[in-house]
Amino acid sequence: MDVSTRVDVDGEVFEIVARRDRPGQYSYNWISGPNPGYGFAGSRSGGVEATLAEHMINIREFLSAVDPETGFIE
Repeated sequence: MDVSTRVDVDGEVFEIVARRDRPGQYSYNWISGPNPGYGFAGSRSGGVEATLAEHMINIREFLSAVDPETGFIE
């Protein structure tokens, strides 16, 4: 079973889903975003789990690439 955690990063809510069958792989679902179901995925090599600080960096990088008018990465 996958494990999920909700986090608030700079006022935006994301659900981080850790794949138990593939350690080190994550889905980041943008819960508070303007487009339902939108988000991104990421992974670490060697099956190493990411820290909360690393997750927050990933989310901030994603948000910095999002077009504020469309809510998507263009």
